[in-house]
Amino acid sequence: MNVFDRSINIDALFKFSQISHSTQVHLKNVYSSLAVCMFVAAAGSYVHVVTRLFQGGVLSVLGSLGLMFWLAMTPHNPETEKKRLAILAGFAFLTGVGLGPTLDFVISVNPSIIVTAFMGTSVIFICFTLSALYAKRRTYLFLGGTLMSGLSLLFLMSLMNMFFGSMILFKAHMYLGLLIMCGFVLFDTQLIIEKAENGDKDYVWHCVDLFLDFITIFRKLMVILAMNDKVLILYDCKILSLNISRNV
Repeated sequence: MNVFDRSINIDALFKFSQISHSTQVHLKNVYSSLAVCMFVAAAGSYVHVVTRLFQGGVLSVLGSLGLMFWLAMTPHNPETEKKRLAILAGFAFLTGVGLGPTLDFVISVNPSIIVTAFMGTSVIFICFTLSALYAKRRTYLFLGGTLMSGLSLLFLMSLMNMFFGSMILFKAHMYLGLLIMCGFVLFDTQLIIEKAENGDKDYVWHCVDLFLDFITIFRKLMVILAMNDKVLILYDCKILSLNISRNV
């Protein structure tokens, strides 16, 4: 038999037989809302970085938390759908504004890092999402306890670093946090599927979970790339100064 004569069914790559049709429709709504949130968050970041009409900081964080709490308290039904979508848009906008200080730091190091970090985050998010969608149901739900323990460890490391101010501890926090958030993409995706299969079709709130995963990965990846780029710049400057001193 000639293996090259086998036909490849591309449509089969996009069929999820283990997920019911209603849940697939629900996931389309979730990811459509997530795409809109990305555009709104980008607008919020643009407002901070370019126009300076809104400044990212404590107020934007408190505002986004308040909107998220308001969204959680608003019941999910057809009458409140438009209202909840408007709240979601406001939450995404303030979250984008909240990225402002991190973006300012990255731009001061190398503006191209933002594009690299976004592309990297998109690849990470898509790969882990597809892994969760194609995997057997409930395969990654066991990660919940481990991931929550990891968040507790990150919180403890943050408290410790407030007193020690260690760069090594800060880098460990960044890399470990990136790894944990990748795990949350797997966990949250399969948890959303399970909730939808059990009748929970609140796609707006499910979008919030994935949106926070994406934003957190993006933020951490930007900081990691900026730190590495800054180290390379300092190293190049040191080598250049040594060469100049030798020539002199």
